Amino acid sequence: MASRPHGRDLTQGSIGKTLLVFALPTLASSILQSLNGTVNAIWIGRFLGESALAATYNANMIMFLLMAFVFGFGMASTVLIGQAFGRRDVDGARRVIGTAIGSFFFVAAAIAVLGWLFSPALLRLLATPAAAAPLALAYLRVIFIAMPSLLILVLLMMGMRGAGDAMTPLWAMLVAVILDSSLNPVFILGLGPAPRLGIAGSATATVIANYAALIGLVIYIYARDLPLRLKGSELRYLIPDRAILKTIIVKGIPMGLQMIVISGSALALVGLVNREGVDTTAAFGVAMQLWTYLQMPAMALGAAVSAMAAQNIGAGRWDRVSTITWSGITQALLITGALVVLLAVADKPALALFLGSHSPALPIARHIQLIVTWSFLLMGVTMVIFGTVRANGAVMGPLIILAIGLIPVRLGFALGAYSWLKADALWLSFPVSSFANITLAIAFYLHGGWKKARMDVGHAPLDEQEAIEEALAEAEPGGRLNPAG
Repeated sequence: MASRPHGRDLTQGSIGKTLLVFALPTLASSILQSLNGTVNAIWIGRFLGESALAATYNANMIMFLLMAFVFGFGMASTVLIGQAFGRRDVDGARRVIGTAIGSFFFVAAAIAVLGWLFSPALLRLLATPAAAAPLALAYLRVIFIAMPSLLILVLLMMGMRGAGDAMTPLWAMLVAVILDSSLNPVFILGLGPAPRLGIAGSATATVIANYAALIGLVIYIYARDLPLRLKGSELRYLIPDRAILKTIIVKGIPMGLQMIVISGSALALVGLVNREGVDTTAAFGVAMQLWTYLQMPAMALGAAVSAMAAQNIGAGRWDRVSTITWSGITQALLITGALVVLLAVADKPALALFLGSHSPALPIARHIQLIVTWSFLLMGVTMVIFGTVRANGAVMGPLIILAIGLIPVRLGFALGAYSWLKADALWLSFPVSSFANITLAIAFYLHGGWKKARMDVGHAPLDEQEAIEEALAEAEPGGRLNPAG
């Protein structure tokens, strides 16, 4: 396994350097995704107008809710694959990726068909504005066609990160982003031989880009004989293994619900901000654009910590897990801190890019940044801790902690303190909830109960005492097992 192409044995070597090098491609992928969304929004806004932008926003909300569960199942698969690689059980990792793809391909196909049929009802449920509804319907129905490719692409990329390969998913993401961004104006306007499809053209570009990236990724996996490829008799692994599938679902649903909690809390807060008027709403919207990039390092490091900790837990290397966690926390604080300082120094020109230097919303946005931005340091620590504990299958704790911090604490503070703090209660709810989340996360981590969790599919990860016993066993003749695969 040490010589596998683009792979990385995350159980060996310098922890800090390995973690940073592994996290950077994931961070780059996140930046590419955000830039892709920004560029596509620019194309739609410039060529089709505000109603089209509102239509894509409503359609994308539906897709985000669906992809939240994909993230949960993908993260569960990542942990299982990481633990299998830590045990040097490549065959076990292939069984996991086979079950994940074999199961959720049909789920995605069903979602595509049902989504096409029930798109009008979904948009009515969201109370989509009448002016945007026809455009949203045209966009959403085409986007649903992309669901099988989106789902399998995400599962494959997350699984490869669990196997220690962060570069190949980055190249796949780069292909998807370049194709999507460049094909948007072609199909929107009907350039060259392409038909003029309007807003459906933007969705068509997304469909083509994701299927092309998926096909290219599969070809590359087999051309380079990467560890997660299935050949010959291994193709039967695409028939779902009941035990593996149960684990992916049971552990994946709480991880997906974390994304739902985050987005639900944000939507509720946006509703409160809307009461403050157009300028405040615009200021908050622009601030959120910048926060998207500000939180990316912590999210990338959290994912990297999860994959790295999973491999070490699978290998019984509990002596490295705590060091991985503290290394991730240190790097998250340093990188996020540097961005916070940069934004504090250059907030006016950064915000003016969106609002203009003479906008009445600009001073409001600067005020919001001053109150909120530093709280992303706390969020970064929380995300790294969650990355560690979910690597051992502890998924309910992070969900409960997030739900407490983002619903009763954040929304409760925003509503309860509004009578005497006015709009500042909304902005202060961010650091208040972040402080609650980090306090609960640290307590959960230090308590240590998460170490007794299991991703049990027949190969339970070792706790600290079991790791010591296995190490002693390996000193005896015949105690060592050769890596599978």
